Amino acid sequence: MVNRELFWGLMIPFIGTSAGAACVFFMKDQLGSKVQKALTGFASGVMTAASIWSLIIPAMDQSADLGRWAFAPAVGGFWLGILFLLFLDTFIPHLHMNADKPEGSESHLSRTVMMLLAVTLHNIPEGMAVGVVYAGYLSHQADITAGGALALALGIAIQNFPEGAIISMPLRAEGKSKWRSFWDGVLTGAVEPLFGFLTVVASRLIVPFMPYMLSFAAGAMLYVVVEELIPEMSEGEHSNIGVVMFALGFTVMMALDVALG
Repeated sequence: MVNRELFWGLMIPFIGTSAGAACVFFMKDQLGSKVQKALTGFASGVMTAASIWSLIIPAMDQSADLGRWAFAPAVGGFWLGILFLLFLDTFIPHLHMNADKPEGSESHLSRTVMMLLAVTLHNIPEGMAVGVVYAGYLSHQADITAGGALALALGIAIQNFPEGAIISMPLRAEGKSKWRSFWDGVLTGAVEPLFGFLTVVASRLIVPFMPYMLSFAAGAMLYVVVEELIPEMSEGEHSNIGVVMFALGFTVMMALDVALG
């Protein structure tokens, strides 16, 4: 039963990305800028709420025996997550959506490949977040319930659905076939169950460091939100749609975590 829970917990976010990428078969036109801003804002809200309720708060709760220093593991792990994503962002060549200049080290990769790498970098911390929460649940030594772990997986899957569409639709607009656009979108989401599983394996070996790993995943996710998603939802013509959808995503994830946790 536990193995089945772990399998579906790791696969649910990936299924969300794949279902979103499948929109390329049913939608003719590329997503409009306001729609992309709305979906990006929603994803930002989900990831921010997940970082707080599903990761940082449990990390501090598990360090309660440190008294006034209960925040220390969360702060340390958070900064490790930030620096980890900063390292990947600095050295892996990638191109953000609607950007003209690539980031990372110089390369001769195509524009499409670098766009896919950007989304893949985005998905790594999400997979790690789900993995570490399920590792905490399976260890029975962390105050994480099956419902709380499922809430995080569902929340990330919900924000992965529009993300999958944002990936596949522009690829189709650039002239790729529907199936190629779909599979490229699916491929970017495949890193989530992979890194989730690797995190579960690592976490079960170093359970005493669980607070650090929870906050590590939170730091990595918030790096993506601040460095990538918020700028994307705010670029171009001014619109409040991104902020409104951020609030919606935040409250949806907060409600899921409290209701299921």
